[in-house]
Amino acid sequence: MRVLITDSDNRSALAATRSLGRRGIFVVTAGERPASLAAVSRYSSAFVQYPPPATDPEGFIAAILRAVSDHRIDVLLPIAETTTLLLTAQRDKLPSGCRLPFADAETIARASDKAGMVALAQSLGVPAPQTVVVESAAAAEARLDEFRFPVVIKPARSRVRTAQGWISTRVSYAQDAEQLLRGLRELLAEQYPVLLQERIPGPGVGFFACYDRGRPVAFFAHKRLREKPPSGGVSVLRESIALDPDALACGTKLLEALRWHGVAMVEFKRDTRDGSLRLMEINARFWGSLQLAIDAGVDFPWILARLASGESVEPVRDYRTGVRSRWLLGDLDVLLMVMRRSRKRLNLPEGYPSRWRVLLEFLKFRGRELHYEVLSRDDLRPWFLEARQWLFRR
Repeated sequence: MRVLITDSDNRSALAATRSLGRRGIFVVTAGERPASLAAVSRYSSAFVQYPPPATDPEGFIAAILRAVSDHRIDVLLPIAETTTLLLTAQRDKLPSGCRLPFADAETIARASDKAGMVALAQSLGVPAPQTVVVESAAAAEARLDEFRFPVVIKPARSRVRTAQGWISTRVSYAQDAEQLLRGLRELLAEQYPVLLQERIPGPGVGFFACYDRGRPVAFFAHKRLREKPPSGGVSVLRESIALDPDALACGTKLLEALRWHGVAMVEFKRDTRDGSLRLMEINARFWGSLQLAIDAGVDFPWILARLASGESVEPVRDYRTGVRSRWLLGDLDVLLMVMRRSRKRLNLPEGYPSRWRVLLEFLKFRGRELHYEVLSRDDLRPWFLEARQWLFRR
């Protein structure tokens, strides 16, 4: 089997490269630059450079098609959202012998549409936040009496294409009508429609999944222990946990309705006011903590590659809980933020540990089930590259 993995500077691409390379798979990594995490891994057998997918999607597709042909690729695994959207939309251009084990472009676009997913959730009895969808700031102004502040401003899509290329949208918050309208007027036309939702207080709850044409094959869940920035963001330390039965029941309703194929991440929030779940979104791609799932016993890249090759894969029903995965340099960033900035500037929640407690927790470098995401004893070059890049950014 010969596999091509995109987005080589992504930590999930490194996790997938190591997963398959350690099994003897011929892995070709592809990205915008050769000095990237997965590309310098000992488990990358070859590297292909492509133009930026965000600004040159046609050039990106052409480069991938050449690479698939030149390296006789059997399985194509896009990692990031943009590359997944672009490649699934161009699936018919791939050679007949190359498989792309993801849902069709229409299904992925449907899952990526947050407004559409709220409507689907409501039709299936899956709880979602109170939501109003607007096409402009003027439309929101005409409906101000429907909103209960604070309001979450959430573009319907995480990635949108503009005249300058693909851009990431972001979620923001409005405490009153003035802030809401100001935030909406700052958005580009391409970022509409926008969901205006009630803000749900409470922790995130969700799971990761792999499906084979509507049949569930694997599930996994984790909790975030530390995040960057510390007020909430990318996890730098996380731990495998048992699946939340409520989230699993609600999420599988959605994935089964979509007749899902490939990997997905389903996210909810548990409302601290009444303990109920509320749907946040579905992501039709690999996720940032992929290495933790592999360390805990759910090897999603290997499962997906086998499905793409036509193997019948038995469902993965168990994995180890209590396994931790640490992104060391991300965790160092968190430590420096906490030590250098005030709690008010960092917007730290009540009960967040003191600076000295954060330092003591950072210095815990060993543990029975502690694994490192980038740093690996048998594959050190990605970590050296990341450390050099980290130092140059200081």
